[in-house]
Amino acid sequence: MTAHTPLDLDTRLGWPADLRVLLDRYPREVWPAHPNLGATARFWIAKHDMFRELGGALQGATKALREGEVAAGPFRGWFAPRLRLFLGELEGHHQIEDHAYFPLFRAADARLVRGFDVLEGDHEAIHHALEVTAERARALLVAPETDQDALRRAADAYADQADRLLASLLRHLDDEEDLIIPMILDRTEGGLGI
Repeated sequence: MTAHTPLDLDTRLGWPADLRVLLDRYPREVWPAHPNLGATARFWIAKHDMFRELGGALQGATKALREGEVAAGPFRGWFAPRLRLFLGELEGHHQIEDHAYFPLFRAADARLVRGFDVLEGDHEAIHHALEVTAERARALLVAPETDQDALRRAADAYADQADRLLASLLRHLDDEEDLIIPMILDRTEGGLGI
């Protein structure tokens, strides 16, 4: 059994004081009107909001299937392309952050390097969860509609995994924004080279 630390994705409740140095100066309520909230930061927040909304929609659709509010055929037609979009966009987004943005942010403020290390660790955990979620989704998409027990088991297995993934992802998105957006507000996008 692995020991958990306060910064583990599934157990943390935000950043400790040493990683909140800029967030304390630039709390979320000042972000929308701040003059340094540029196009890249707004795009980043919008991308994260898309993940939140699409993750919630997938969760809602799966709940509707499990509760018999929608048949398997229409569910699959709606669900499959949206899940592909969600998983693919999320994986690509994390790759860009790890390889393009995080190195710039690390270089900009040594006090926050540990936070970016944590976020990269989150990306690894989320990537693994994405793979498991995709496997469970494939099983759900091929479960025979004529076997309601098999369909229900596949839906339950997918939903349990997807709910864990979404909870972890929501924590990660909030924490990532709380580290990055204050840095952008403090240094400006141009000053950071983004």
